[in-house]
Amino acid sequence: MENLRLWPFETSSPTGKKEDDFQAYMEFSLIENVKRPRGAVIVLPGGGYKIRAPYEGVPVAERFRAHGFQGFTVQYHVAPYRYPQPQLDALRAIRIVRANAERWGVDPGQIAILGFSAGGHLASCAAALYDELDCNVGDQYDNVSCRPDASIFCYTLHNIEEEYGHVGSGKSLLGEAYTQDPALRRSLDLENRINENTPPCFLWHTANDNAVNRKNALIYAQKMWDLGNKAELHVFPDGPHGLGLAEKNSARSWPELAAAFLAEQCGFVNCD
Repeated sequence: MENLRLWPFETSSPTGKKEDDFQAYMEFSLIENVKRPRGAVIVLPGGGYKIRAPYEGVPVAERFRAHGFQGFTVQYHVAPYRYPQPQLDALRAIRIVRANAERWGVDPGQIAILGFSAGGHLASCAAALYDELDCNVGDQYDNVSCRPDASIFCYTLHNIEEEYGHVGSGKSLLGEAYTQDPALRRSLDLENRINENTPPCFLWHTANDNAVNRKNALIYAQKMWDLGNKAELHVFPDGPHGLGLAEKNSARSWPELAAAFLAEQCGFVNCD
C-alpha cells in the first residue's frame, strides 16, 4: 500500500524555504485478509524533534505485525516546525486509522500509540492532549476520536525541564517559546497531565540511559499507579539511549512484553 499523506492541504514552511517544506505521512505494515479486526500500533520514531530515526519506525511496525497487530508508522513534522504541529500529526494519524478501521482490518477501539524518546514524548502528548488540541480541518475525520486506547513508551522523555527532563528536545519542539513561555513549557511535562482517563501504558527504559533519565519512566509509572491506572514498567539493567528493537541487548524482549501487555492487559486482538 502506498504511503498516505495525513493532511489534505500543502504545509507552509515556517522558514519560508521550499527545501524545509514537509508533508507528514503514514506508512503501512498490514496483515492482509484478517478474519477478525486486530489491534493497531501506530509508531512514532524518535530523534529529539529534529529528525525521525528510520530504525525506530517501519522495522518496529513490522515487528508488531509479526505479533499479529496492524502496524502504522507516522513520519511527523520536526524542527523547524514547532508545537503543536507534531502533536496534530499524531492525533490526525489516530483519527485516520480509526476512521478506516474496517478497511484496514483494525478494531477501532484497540489503537495504541508507540513512541521512542522524543517520539515517546509525542505519544505521551497524544495520551494527554487528545481533547485539548484542535486538529479539525473540515473533512470526514473531524468527528472521529483521536484518543489512543493504549500507549507504549520506549526510553521516553515525558519531561522537558532541566532537573531530569530532556531540554534539547523541548527547545527543538518549542523554539524561542521554550524560554519565553514557561507556562507552555511546563504544560508539556506530561507526568503532570496524568488523570483517571489517561490510557493504559507500557514503559521500558534502561537503568543507565545516557541521554534520557530513567526517572521519566519511573515517575510516570508511579503516577499512573497512584491513580489506579494500568501501567507496566520494565527497567533493563544496561544499555545506551536509542536502542530501537535492541536486538543485541538485554532489552531485546521488550516488543514481546509490549505485545503481551496489549493482548493480555488491554484486550487487543492479535490473532484470528
